[in-house]
Amino acid sequence: ARTMQIVEITEVIPLPQENPLAVLALIRVEYTEGEPETYLLPLRYLPADRMAPLADSPAAMARVRVKMKDGEQDGLLIDAMWDREFQKLLLDSMSRNRRFNAPAGDLVTHAMKTFRRQLQKEAPTLEPTLLKGEQSNSSVLFGYQFILKLYRRAEVGINPDFEIGRFLTHKGFPHIAPLAGAIEYQRDNGEILTFGILQQFIQNEGDAWKYTLDELSRYLEEALTHPTAITTSSIPHKSLMTLVGEEIPSSAREWIGPYLEEARLLGLRTGELHAALASDPDDQEFKPEPFTDFYRRGLYQSMLGTVNMNFPLLRSQIKGLQEPVQGMAKQVLEGEGRIRKRLLTIRDRKLTCARIRCHGDYHLGQVLYTGKDFIIIDFEGEPARPLSVRRLKESPLRDVAGMLRSFHYAAQASSIGLVAGVRPEDFSLLEPWSRYWQLWVSVSYLKAYLSVKEVMAILPQSFDDIQILLNGYLLQKAMYELGYELNNRPDWVRIPLDGINQILEID
Repeated sequence: ARTMQIVEITEVIPLPQENPLAVLALIRVEYTEGEPETYLLPLRYLPADRMAPLADSPAAMARVRVKMKDGEQDGLLIDAMWDREFQKLLLDSMSRNRRFNAPAGDLVTHAMKTFRRQLQKEAPTLEPTLLKGEQSNSSVLFGYQFILKLYRRAEVGINPDFEIGRFLTHKGFPHIAPLAGAIEYQRDNGEILTFGILQQFIQNEGDAWKYTLDELSRYLEEALTHPTAITTSSIPHKSLMTLVGEEIPSSAREWIGPYLEEARLLGLRTGELHAALASDPDDQEFKPEPFTDFYRRGLYQSMLGTVNMNFPLLRSQIKGLQEPVQGMAKQVLEGEGRIRKRLLTIRDRKLTCARIRCHGDYHLGQVLYTGKDFIIIDFEGEPARPLSVRRLKESPLRDVAGMLRSFHYAAQASSIGLVAGVRPEDFSLLEPWSRYWQLWVSVSYLKAYLSVKEVMAILPQSFDDIQILLNGYLLQKAMYELGYELNNRPDWVRIPLDGINQILEID
């Protein structure tokens, strides 16, 4: 979104060095404002007689003319991630633990011990397929056995996706895609950059976001046949942590059906994930640390900064919003003082709990549904945050808040036409049903999460304190979403606005 000022190639790593098939180029991008960034760009040259299949594809970067000893040759410069030979080279290199010399260091490819023998045996026969979904990275599937993820933004430091994946794989945590290998750049000055990871491919039916929308479609189509069976009065006016201590009503089990159990299972898996991440007191990068007064005040400043950034943005754009969204925006603006007061509670209240390594960008799109269980993926964290920030230890409630906000987005999805069989104009009629679904799905998720005893050992001591900290994370997340939607998807602004107002409704 920034204006580029200078783009230059800073390093070139030939693969292999003796007779390069391709090169890994590091591209430094300087902008008219803000910090520069470095991107990883694999490049390959194809001579004219081999360029036809990719000439008109997104792989093509430039037609080039190369001066040779015996004249000139026309060819094509491509993004090598589209090239089968290059894809196979990366997999083969990891299976054989290779080291490639570069001018400023070494490119090291290696396999995890548990997968090395399988990779050596199967790598030559596995056919690569580049996945074309919208991603910030590039992914290649190898014969439904392994999946390679190449990180496009190159940052100094260990990528949390590699670091956490390696830790959980060593621990034998069953609800992830196990780490099978990695590609690292080790500079002579001691810096390490993670270029990519290889994981075991897990058969699945798609992500939990898609599965959730399918379940909501069934639920809301049923609601349309008797819309007055659930009204606003059906929704208890209580905090989530209060409802966690109560029984889920039989009517919720009847209307919501199997998804209530799926939310319970996802809450359990989330708790087991956090228990695993907090399980090693001897590993400095993963051992739990205290939630100190200093950290708590820093967290308050971070939350306050998100509020300070997005309230002026909302004020500047409110006139362009249509009703009823404009009314929701006015309600949020009127509640600014109450939001700031809520956050002050986090600054001033001593919270006895722990910080651990977390997922960092946890939502329904980061979970795969296998048909029977959930697999948690993508431990990279929010790509827009610096690598050093993404590796910090935080309260696991930050992840929980991310999933609760994701449930809210799903519940509101029919208002923007994302739920099959439900028209956006029906949303006002179905809003009590959506709110009812969101509330009891969230309670089911939280009940299961808090049933994991290792989790309770690292959370605040009382339900009141858990609710205070959780509300802070929910408000920060919803305020961040508000800014994102105002800048990128104005049609979605009603969702974070509704989320903020929901939090403010409950004292």
